[in-house]
Amino acid sequence: MKRLTLRGRLTLIYAGLFMVAGVLLLGVTYLLFSQNLNGGYRVLVQGTYLNPPASAGTPSPGTPSASPTPRLPNQVFVLNKDGDVLTGPAAEQAMQEQREQVRQAAIKSLLTQGSIALVVVGGLAAGFGWLVAGRVLAPLHRVTDTARRIAASPASLHERIDLRGPDDEVKNLADAFDTMVERLDHSFDGQRRFVANASHELRTPLTLGRALVEVAMHRRTASGDVKELGESLLTINARHEQLIDGLLILADSEKQLTTVYPVNLGDIVNHVAGQLSAEASAVGVELIRGPGDAPTQGDALLLERLVHNLVENGIRHNLSEGDRWVRAVSKTVGDRVEVVVTNTGPDIPPYEVESLFKPFYRLGAERLVGGKGAGLGLSIVRSVAEAHNGTVTATPRQGGGLEITVSLPVDPG
Repeated sequence: MKRLTLRGRLTLIYAGLFMVAGVLLLGVTYLLFSQNLNGGYRVLVQGTYLNPPASAGTPSPGTPSASPTPRLPNQVFVLNKDGDVLTGPAAEQAMQEQREQVRQAAIKSLLTQGSIALVVVGGLAAGFGWLVAGRVLAPLHRVTDTARRIAASPASLHERIDLRGPDDEVKNLADAFDTMVERLDHSFDGQRRFVANASHELRTPLTLGRALVEVAMHRRTASGDVKELGESLLTINARHEQLIDGLLILADSEKQLTTVYPVNLGDIVNHVAGQLSAEASAVGVELIRGPGDAPTQGDALLLERLVHNLVENGIRHNLSEGDRWVRAVSKTVGDRVEVVVTNTGPDIPPYEVESLFKPFYRLGAERLVGGKGAGLGLSIVRSVAEAHNGTVTATPRQGGGLEITVSLPVDPG
C-alpha cells in the first residue's frame, strides 16, 4: 500500500482540525438556540373597557357621573387555521403546539443548512490547505530532487540548492545540505586529482624501465636466461601500464562532461568488434556483433572505452573449452539506448555480481599478479555510464556467463 505523502497528511490535518472546530461551533450554536427556544413565552391580552366613555377626561359639572363598564379578565386569544377563536386551555395548547413546530423547524434548518455550509467550507479549507502545504514543501522538493541527481551521478556533486527566502528551518536544511555537498565535491575532486597526478608520475619510470629491459634483451651477448627474465619483466611492466591507463580513464570518467557530441553506439559496437576480432579468434571465442541504431550524446572516446571493456571482459573471462562466444548488441528502447554484451563463462553467484564493479575486484584465482586485466574494466564501465546519466546492470546467465546492459539517454535530435 502506497504511503500518503507529507503534503496529503498536512492537508488532512488542516481539514480535520477545521471540521472539528466547525462541529464544535455548530454544537454550541445548537445548544444556545435550543435554550432560548425552550425559555418559552406567553401572550397576554389585557382586558379592555366595554363601551368606553366618549371622553376620557373629567366629566363636566352638573353631569351625572356614569359608572365605568367592568373590564374583561386577562385572557389569551388564538385564531386557529379554521378561523375559530380559542381561549383558555385550548388557546394555551395551540400556542404550545405552535411553539414546538417553530422550534423543530428552526432546529432542522440550523442543523441541515449548517451541516451543508460546514461541508462546503471544509472542502474549501482542504483545497486551501493543499495549496498552502504545497507552497511550504516546495523547498523540500528542491532538496530531494538535488539529492537524487547527485546520488544518480557523482559528476553532479557540483550542483547546489542555493535556496532563497526567509531564514527558517527549511532554508537552514538546504544550506546544511549545500555545505555537505560542497565538502564532498572538494574531497572527490582532490581524490581524482591525486589519482591523475600519481598515474602521470608513474608512467615515466615504467616507460624507462621497459626501454632498459628491451635494450638488455636485444643485446647480442644476452643469454637465454636474460631473455626469459626480460619477457617476464615486460609482462609485469605491461600490466602496470595497463593499470595506470585504467586509473587515468577512471579519473577522467568521473569528471563532469563539459562537451558532448552526437554518438551512435551502433558505430562504436561495430568498430570495437572489428578491433577485438583477432584477439577473440586467437583464443577460440566467437565474436557476434549486432550494431543496431542507438543514437545518444556524450564523449566518443569514453563510450568507446566502455564498449571495449565490456567486449574484452567477455572474451577474457570465458570458458576454457566448449561453446565459447561473446555477443555485443546495440539498440534503441523507447527514450533510452542500450548496449547489451552477453558471454559464456563460469557460473557467477548472484551475490557476487555487484562486487564485480568495484575497483581491483576479481573472482577466485584471478586475484593473482598474473591474472587477466587490472581489475578496473567494469569499474570504468560503470563510471563512464554514470557520467553520461546512464545505468549499468548485470545478470548471471543460465549455464554460466553474464549479460551486462548499459542504458543511456537517447539523442532526441
